[in-house]
Amino acid sequence: MPIIALMYLLCFLDRGNIGNAKLDGLMTQLKLDGNQYNIALTLFFISFSIFDCPANYIIQFVPPSRWLPGTMILWGLIMMLMGFVKNYPQLAGVRFCLGIAESGYYAGITYYLTMWYPKYMLQRRFAIFLGAATSAGAFSGILAYGINFMNGDGGYQGWSWIFILEGIATVVVGCVALLIMVDYPSTAKFLTPNERQCIVQRREFSEVDEEGDLAAQVRAAITDWQVWAMCIVQLSITVPLYGITYFLPTIINNFGYSTSASQLLSAPPYVFGVIVLLVVAYFSDKTQLRSPFIFATQAIAILGFIINITDAPYGVKYFGTYLCVAGPYTGGAGSIIWLANNLEGKCKRAIGMAIVICMGNLGGAVASNIFRSQDAPRYFLGLGIEIMFLAMGMIAVPIIALTYRRINARKDTLERQAEVDGGEVLDAKKGSFRYTL
Repeated sequence: MPIIALMYLLCFLDRGNIGNAKLDGLMTQLKLDGNQYNIALTLFFISFSIFDCPANYIIQFVPPSRWLPGTMILWGLIMMLMGFVKNYPQLAGVRFCLGIAESGYYAGITYYLTMWYPKYMLQRRFAIFLGAATSAGAFSGILAYGINFMNGDGGYQGWSWIFILEGIATVVVGCVALLIMVDYPSTAKFLTPNERQCIVQRREFSEVDEEGDLAAQVRAAITDWQVWAMCIVQLSITVPLYGITYFLPTIINNFGYSTSASQLLSAPPYVFGVIVLLVVAYFSDKTQLRSPFIFATQAIAILGFIINITDAPYGVKYFGTYLCVAGPYTGGAGSIIWLANNLEGKCKRAIGMAIVICMGNLGGAVASNIFRSQDAPRYFLGLGIEIMFLAMGMIAVPIIALTYRRINARKDTLERQAEVDGGEVLDAKKGSFRYTL
């Protein structure tokens, strides 16, 4: 867990540090005007979404201990190159390439965790992993504040050093990960045969994990209603998540704070977000429920955005940013694990999660274009769209949960009828499976 959490911290740091670079002179030196900054953000999500599903299919054949660190080293090199761009076309091209390189990590590591942990211990582990991403928002502001003191060193402005130094750190950690990461429990050399067997048995996923035609499982994922239903939920979370990630320093700056103060003040909301994420994950696993916690975090987020769209004092609005960060980051962890708990078959689970993550990242493309410079300082359009997507998710979550409940009740009825009749109604391998609510 420590190494993959550190890897994802750097992944999200590299993805989102452009928001800090924007305040440190990126816009001025590259002469970005109009929506060019927003388009550069969007290109990342376009390439990420295109290559997300193929990347999570590749991990079925390439060992995770090679694939995941390899993609990290690649995106670290690309991040370093971003520090040397001289104009808008170069920035746009590098952002597009960064999306390709990072596409193999998030979905891949999510699938990787499902192969190690039982379904009701999974969200706590995933929260530690995703907490690294939330922490990245805090580190990003603090690092940007410190790195800005290097402004002018070597002939490069502060925003260039943000990309270069954080890219170097990513490459170094990727090389370390190549040496220490392991693959799956069944092949982990540091485990005894009994320990390997115990971990596999405790995972509690269906026995079809190890069986079946891969092509059939891919088709099953693509045609499964719950995959597409969860796409709606994930989209409702990622639009506000990426919106606040990329524009929080700018929003705080419009409260009247200086650039340096804005960088520092963007850190505390993420610290609060990590705490909420870990607490919610603990109780979600303890109660073996997902939907109530996802719904609650969406409600927290929508309250934060409503506060910021009103004419409240800046101090109250800053408090609202805490809710804007905590809600989407916590809800995003819950929705992915909810789907992972309810997909049978390891390949189907990998493809299903990749589809949902792919669609969710299209929310990043939306979020990149709704906080327009001409809407400053109130950003009515951006905040209003965030509220709309959260409301959409708050409608979808109860509908999905009720559908799962009805399917479980139908299975219970069939099992009871089978016991009365003395026969078997359900497939023996799937009969005990129940959807997590």
